[in-house]
Amino acid sequence: MADVSEAFRSFAGGASELDGRQFVKLCKVRPRADCRIIDSKCTSTDVDLIFAKVKQKAARKINLFEFEQALELLAEKKKISVSDLKNKIGSSQGPVLTGTKTEAVKFYDDKSTFTGVHQHGGPSTVDKGRNKFSDLSEFCDRTPADVRGIKSLK
Repeated sequence: MADVSEAFRSFAGGASELDGRQFVKLCKVRPRADCRIIDSKCTSTDVDLIFAKVKQKAARKINLFEFEQALELLAEKKKISVSDLKNKIGSSQGPVLTGTKTEAVKFYDDKSTFTGVHQHGGPSTVDKGRNKFSDLSEFCDRTPADVRGIKSLK
């Protein structure tokens, strides 16, 4: 990334404001260890406090101007120059997006373990009854029965 405003927009997801979670992520995610902002001198709690200090009282997000103020406070906290800090942020590759992939589940994925109706493709509720959908009368036996639940032979 060329400058701080591009990094800001990248971590804000193209929006004009950055929330606290995104600000901490911007400070954590660095391609090299020597470029990290959060370390033993400046923890994620410190970054949260700096974020709270620069944002407006009722706001939940900061704009680019407040972001630059936060960078000045971060540089002061880390005891480095603001330009060095901006170079570290400018050299960022943007947010790292990772997804998860589920593992195989034996009884869900392996169709040879299916039992009952599901072994033959499951129950069919389409193409039956009115309007090509099944209704309750096709599933329930509502013929009269005696008190014990036994159907009358009439």
